[in-house]
Amino acid sequence: MSSPLDNSYIRHLNGSENGHHNGIETSHSPSPSSSSRFGDDEIGIVNMEIYFPPSYVDQSELEAFDGASTGKYTIGLGQTKMGFCTDIEDVNSLCLTAVSRLIAKSGVSYADIGRLEVGTETLLDKSKSVKTVLMRLFKESGNTDVEGVTCTNACYGGTAALFNCVAWAVESAAYDGRYAVAVCADIAVYARGNARPTGGAGAVAMLIGRRPALVLDRGLRGTHVEDVYDFYKPEMASEYPTVDGKLTIQCYLRALDRCYARYCAKREASEGGTVDLNSFDAVLFHTPFCKLVQKSLGRLRLNDFVRTPKEERLARFPGLEGFLNVELESSYFDRDVEKAFMTDSRELFEAKTKPSLLIATNVGNMYTPSLYGGLVSFICGAPTLDSLRGRRVGLFSYGSGLVASFFSLRFSDDDSPTSPLAALKRSLGDVQTRLAARNKVTPAEFDRVMRERELSHHAAPYEPKADPADLFPGTWYLVGIDEKHRRQYEQATTSYANPQVNGHS
Repeated sequence: MSSPLDNSYIRHLNGSENGHHNGIETSHSPSPSSSSRFGDDEIGIVNMEIYFPPSYVDQSELEAFDGASTGKYTIGLGQTKMGFCTDIEDVNSLCLTAVSRLIAKSGVSYADIGRLEVGTETLLDKSKSVKTVLMRLFKESGNTDVEGVTCTNACYGGTAALFNCVAWAVESAAYDGRYAVAVCADIAVYARGNARPTGGAGAVAMLIGRRPALVLDRGLRGTHVEDVYDFYKPEMASEYPTVDGKLTIQCYLRALDRCYARYCAKREASEGGTVDLNSFDAVLFHTPFCKLVQKSLGRLRLNDFVRTPKEERLARFPGLEGFLNVELESSYFDRDVEKAFMTDSRELFEAKTKPSLLIATNVGNMYTPSLYGGLVSFICGAPTLDSLRGRRVGLFSYGSGLVASFFSLRFSDDDSPTSPLAALKRSLGDVQTRLAARNKVTPAEFDRVMRERELSHHAAPYEPKADPADLFPGTWYLVGIDEKHRRQYEQATTSYANPQVNGHS
């Protein structure tokens, strides 16, 4: 059976005319000139893979179990299901699974990878990076010449890893023509209470290289960084964060305002004209919970309103004459402003943002992979390749503490059957089937697992109690932790190398 990356595309990459293995220069080849990195040979996201755990709890059932009012989680937060990990999975195993699936599906070799960078806030060690654990996947290839380590800043680490990989491949003198891999993974868990239903878990891995399906817009990025304590994890002995809920929402919205304004200014200076929500075919957000995303699109509509000269506002925004004097800084918790601009942007939300929420509402907040789970959702939900071809997508990444960026990317204009875009769409073709194949557990069982995780966190020695037979085929899992906190992993015997063979496509 063929790889989900079409054989003709692999042959196109392998190209006998260039003499390079898999179409890429090895670390022994001379560094390509800048002219070979741009134009027809752009570098961006070639392929993506997502992993989420095989078990979930229904949010409506969790409402009843927690004694919460009906609709508090499902309507108030916009969540449907929440994926979670038992004690047999940790952030290392999530990354091992996502990367091994990505490489198998993409039809490349571990020898073809020159940079591997991880973004996570689920730390298991204060010194040893998750990236080093992933090097066990490279052992058979003999490739140890792999740059990159682990990036940590709350939910922003995955974006930092992606930016670093692209910068290495596009702008670095160290670039040697090989692929890069950016992987982000987290397990988001909270103590019992209002925050617990905003948890989740998962991993996304991205292959960065030439002839991509997705290209980041170079030079078009707005970033905001400041020192705040809205969400942080000061205790290594606990998986649970310290959260100031109201402050973190305010920080998220303030960062969104500032990143968007800086992005728009740069793009207007570069391309001319006015940049607003109509300048994007889709707008994706880091998603702590789905309702915040809908509010955030309304917030960008408010930004467009405020940036428009007052004499032009009523013509462009009919029905909002009561808000002519609104100020961004004083409107974070103004319910009248929020409601008005969510209502005004409802059609934009349905068209440009809601298709990105498939993973978020069914798996929950994955932390660093959250934004990229939204990108996976958007791709999976596209009815045809033509509906993706050439589309421009705005993305907002937020990590508490805080670091945030608004940036954009473009889908390839080539939607032929052998194109990278077609290969990416096929590669993600098993996502919805895997979502449907998960096991629903009762809230009582979920609560038991969370309690077990809490008691066993950083325990050593430790032998997991969960059964590997409950995992998806090909999943890496934790076998045990010895008295020196050294972790051992194995992979389920059935491989994901071909999803059709394994019944997941």
